[in-house]
Amino acid sequence: MNLSALQNLNNANVLVVGDVMLDRYWHGDTGRISPEAPVPVVKVSSLEDKAGGAANVAKNIAHLDGKVGLLGLIGKDDNGAKLNKILQSEKIDSQLVAIDELPTIAKMRVISRHQQVVRLDLEEPFEIEHSKLLTKQLESVIENYDFVLFSDYNKGALANIQEMIQIAKNAGKTVLVDPKMSDLSYYRGADFITPNLNEFKLVGGDATTEQTLTDSARKLISESGIKAMLLTRSEQGMSLITETEKHDFAAQVLEVSDVTGAGDTVIATLTTMLSSGMSAKDAVEMANLAAGIVVGKLGAATVSPEELSAKLGQYLRDTGEHYQTPFEDVLQHIEFAKQDGETIVFTNGCFDILHAGHVRYLAQAKAMGDRLVVGLNNDESIARLKGTDRPINPLNERAMVLSALASVDWVIPFGKVEEKDTPANLIASISPDILVKGGDYKVEEIAGADHVLGQGGKVEVLSFLDGCSTSNVIKKARLTKN
Repeated sequence: MNLSALQNLNNANVLVVGDVMLDRYWHGDTGRISPEAPVPVVKVSSLEDKAGGAANVAKNIAHLDGKVGLLGLIGKDDNGAKLNKILQSEKIDSQLVAIDELPTIAKMRVISRHQQVVRLDLEEPFEIEHSKLLTKQLESVIENYDFVLFSDYNKGALANIQEMIQIAKNAGKTVLVDPKMSDLSYYRGADFITPNLNEFKLVGGDATTEQTLTDSARKLISESGIKAMLLTRSEQGMSLITETEKHDFAAQVLEVSDVTGAGDTVIATLTTMLSSGMSAKDAVEMANLAAGIVVGKLGAATVSPEELSAKLGQYLRDTGEHYQTPFEDVLQHIEFAKQDGETIVFTNGCFDILHAGHVRYLAQAKAMGDRLVVGLNNDESIARLKGTDRPINPLNERAMVLSALASVDWVIPFGKVEEKDTPANLIASISPDILVKGGDYKVEEIAGADHVLGQGGKVEVLSFLDGCSTSNVIKKARLTKN
């Protein structure tokens, strides 16, 4: 696998076109049965709105650091306005076409004790004339993207999909489709389609044996003028099938929590990896890993580059390689984590030579929340603080070592002259839930503490491991050398 593509995810440039919707979740506890009917009574305690359908596909790409645009149809209503606001917060370049006479598609789910009690659908299918409006929008923006992903939920936005595919192919774009139609010829010209096993059977696929599955898949894509099929097979994993090759990938999940949105994650990851430069086989392997992660989460969730890297576990340990989030992407990743309700912990330091005290301290800090951000003094800052013979290791090498620790999620540098070598400005930008500092400090002496406390967060002071310090390591090294 070409792991270098994980460092180039922000090169991905994808346009998603399809059926967008608003996913609404009502969360609450169930304590009794209704006296009016034999149904549970859910006392709603919170309401959560998320991007759904093709909008969730775009969100998955954005959370993988890809540049993504989104075209779809909504109504001129409150749900459409809410969806647009969500997409704006997700850094998705959405250009949704609003239709007067039809509502924004909305799926409303009642969740109690991590289980879905009921789903309510608010929708009216869009017509061919509405899809043609979307086609015109596609023509106007197609040149701004390298890949085009069609997310079909059979709600009418892609009623004109054959013309849309031809527009994309004539513009030289790679086309991927998550299909819903029972006739694959609707998607003629696509480079990849990603049906699940049930959809495969509905279009005429035969999954009786591996041989009939392969033969029928090849017959379907040949007759439909499609180059390749990525067949998702639930607990049997995935199969990438072309007219001449077949590659199987075992399922990578230990426990399934919720399969909602898993197909969105698969095609989003596949497209992002292809657009980042991966081969088809490697891109499918990454999509398979992503599927294993996302089905372990509740609801239509997403996968981060860090999670994908961690899932590569054994391979990364064998090669010594690991994924390090580019500095310029860290703040956006933190914002995504906050939107998912994760607790952000921040600490900072020089970490010039990593030792046992550092490792224990960082593990303790990570245990206080879900994600640990390490602010790292840049080289110039260390030289001002420690002397001109420091740092021993330059910034990029220190960041790489820290990123390889299981306790560290993100590393981001600071230390401009105007910042007076403190992370106060960085802390204000991040607004962590918990600020951690190592050593013998009073809270009021810690840079950024006032901001964190003012935002309702906490400040914690941890003691260092006795006898462990970078200075001691350097002294020992010099004594040994002499």
